[in-house]
Amino acid sequence: MPRKILVIGAGKSTAHLMDYFLDQSIKENLRLIIADLNPENIPERLKNHENCTVVHLDISDESSRTSHIANADIVVSMLPARMHGKVAQDCLLNKKHLVTASYVSEDLKKMDAQVKNAGLVFMNEIGLDPGLDHMSAMEVIDRIRAKGGKLLLFESFTGGLVAPQDDNNLWNYKFTWNPRNVVVAGQGGAAKFIQEGTYKYIPYHKLFRRTEFLDIEGYGRFEAYANRDSLWYREAYGLQNVLTLYRGTMRRVGFSKAWNMFVQLGMTDDSYSIENSMGMSYRDFVNLFLPYSPTDSVELKLRHYLKIDQDDIMWGKLEELDIFSSEKTILIEGATPAQALQFILENSWTLGDDEKDMIVMYHKFGYELDGVKKQLDANVVVLGENKTHTAMSKTVGLPVAIASLNILNGKIKAPGVQIPITKEIYEPILGELKEYGIKFNEFQVPYLGYNPDSIAG
Repeated sequence: MPRKILVIGAGKSTAHLMDYFLDQSIKENLRLIIADLNPENIPERLKNHENCTVVHLDISDESSRTSHIANADIVVSMLPARMHGKVAQDCLLNKKHLVTASYVSEDLKKMDAQVKNAGLVFMNEIGLDPGLDHMSAMEVIDRIRAKGGKLLLFESFTGGLVAPQDDNNLWNYKFTWNPRNVVVAGQGGAAKFIQEGTYKYIPYHKLFRRTEFLDIEGYGRFEAYANRDSLWYREAYGLQNVLTLYRGTMRRVGFSKAWNMFVQLGMTDDSYSIENSMGMSYRDFVNLFLPYSPTDSVELKLRHYLKIDQDDIMWGKLEELDIFSSEKTILIEGATPAQALQFILENSWTLGDDEKDMIVMYHKFGYELDGVKKQLDANVVVLGENKTHTAMSKTVGLPVAIASLNILNGKIKAPGVQIPITKEIYEPILGELKEYGIKFNEFQVPYLGYNPDSIAG
């Protein structure tokens, strides 16, 4: 009998995941079952594969959900994070291993003892970020510790961007993953991290003016703004005594300064709904956030409000979005400002069918070895193939798929609700990822600690 892998959810990050399972299906005796709310959107190449079955599944249908999970040997949930809870409960009830790319929720953490008692592996945070970041960081951290080194600094940055050859707008950006997460990034509290032993906080309204610069050979310069909470990684990585701990999101230089215009205007606010948003013109949307004037145009009011000149590149970036159009309209009823802004941006920042995305990840490790302070930097760049087989799909889907097969084959044995930070897990996965071109480049640099001169704004 073939071993059944149930994948629930077939969104944008699953193309490489599905291909991996089907490529391995004969050798590993696998049967792939893809369960999705909209099975008609599944590509024909998957539907027609002899070792694949596509089924309709509404995750709220308890009977159907439980039946599919009970018939599987392992379950991969690629649903939004908030939906994993029901799947996890069914997996525990039916004694099935579970793999997700999402952060471990509080509900899943509470299930840890039961999962261990059942001898099950509930692997989470095994995508890109979180996922590849955990594994690549722990591989270096464990290597430094094995030599007797003491960690002093850890910085980690990840970005989903457009590939250089398709970087054809003034923002140097297009959506390569969930647009909503991009629009509301950084909200919900101040970004917090540690710098040279001191806690630091950046409030949301200042977040996009505090950027660190990073250079990657062959790809130029990038900037990074702080993630909301870097301190969680102290416990996970065993870095309780580290002097600097900082995690950030990478963009091309200039993006954050331009994005800050939307933040200062209030367009990224997701806490209230706009009356009469359905059919509202882009121009009227912009005008919502500007003072009233009986004579001044929307353009003039905006330039005065943001203190930018007509020949400023910031102005060109706004114009490129057609944000002053009286003809283009928002087609969302009761939209929040963030939802309306997302609608506008998706019309400009969606990848074309033949356009490629790019994933960049950059780590910095500062440490002391034999009384000498040193620093090792590591980075990786992955380019997508097209709009479907993206770099995002590759770097999220392949770690999920490889981990799933390793669990199925008994190579990952330790039970419990966990993330991929042990050698048993990360070593074989990182080794196999190299075969797919996902390989970090490492180089020694002078240890400077956290460099305040690299902060803009």
